Amino acid sequence: MGFKCGIVGLPNVGKSTLFNALTNSSKAQAENFPFCTINPNIGIVPVPDKRLDELAKISSSKKKINTSISFVDIAGLVKGASKGEGLGNKFLSHIREVDAIIHMIRCFDSDDIQNVNPTVDPIRDLEIIETEMMLADLESIQKRLEKKNKKNLDKEQSNILEIALDCLNNNKNISVLFEKFDRKILNQTGLLSIKPKIFVCNVDEKSIKNGNNYTDSFINKFGKDNTLIISADIENQINLLGHEEKKNYMSMVGIDETGLNMLIRKGYNILELETYFTSGPEETRAWTIKKNFTAPKAAGEIHTDFEKGFIKAEAISYNDFIKNEGWLNSKNNGKMRLEGKDYIVKDGDVLNFRFNTWPNLFHTEINKYSQNY
Repeated sequence: MGFKCGIVGLPNVGKSTLFNALTNSSKAQAENFPFCTINPNIGIVPVPDKRLDELAKISSSKKKINTSISFVDIAGLVKGASKGEGLGNKFLSHIREVDAIIHMIRCFDSDDIQNVNPTVDPIRDLEIIETEMMLADLESIQKRLEKKNKKNLDKEQSNILEIALDCLNNNKNISVLFEKFDRKILNQTGLLSIKPKIFVCNVDEKSIKNGNNYTDSFINKFGKDNTLIISADIENQINLLGHEEKKNYMSMVGIDETGLNMLIRKGYNILELETYFTSGPEETRAWTIKKNFTAPKAAGEIHTDFEKGFIKAEAISYNDFIKNEGWLNSKNNGKMRLEGKDYIVKDGDVLNFRFNTWPNLFHTEINKYSQNY
């Protein structure tokens, strides 16, 4: 399933620079003036996973397919966007389509890069963006709850919007919705205020290791759990280097992993995602699923017929698969399990699904992923 992250922020905070670094491209125009990005740029990036490489080796797979993450570089937001200022309405509609929001926050001084505000103030900048998204939600909710439109809502959707309206009007924590309703249902509302958020403090090279006064004040206000300190310029430079040069440069500037890896890990965490694998001689592939997916739901990520006709899942933990060097030894050594419809898939599981094809109802397996035992 993968997931889609929208990169948002005020103009000239480094959104397009970060997008180009993350997607290893020059698709997004990065210039020193506001609104150089008008239409959103979309980049699909394979999710690095060393486990996939090891599984492919053991299975002697002809193909190796990573799961993916999509990044969307969205035009800069300004105060008044909810009323159409700047590229406001267009911007806000693009945000509604993403699974998570990456807030790009300027945490550096520069005389060379224009700032739409007279001073650098990351707390103020984030509050501008959050306020505009809240105002956009208010307008959207009010329209949908009007008598002529409300008849198109079912009871649950109506309840969600009424609670959200009360929270936004009375400065209550809108996250209370997650205690009352399923996240999948909430996502269908398109509300911006409830989308999971990652805060990226964009710093200069000298601040990449320990941050600076701007990042300190931001973290004191909003916490560090969903905050990352990244230099978009450094990420761009890293992408220009070969493997060994990259390792040496990262060591020199004092970072252990790339911004891409940090964002992927944080994204998986806030969206409650995990990965399972299929592996055989034809291909080894990673699949992204929600945590606590049952085996039939996980099978449905491959094809809906696999979920409908699910019989059993042959399951081996990643560590057992590696230790026993594949399906055959894992089975012979008692490490392969047959799991039923109630099995909760675990991160790193290597799975092979047995299912009935519909409507013929004869037993089959995904030979594409299986090895001959």
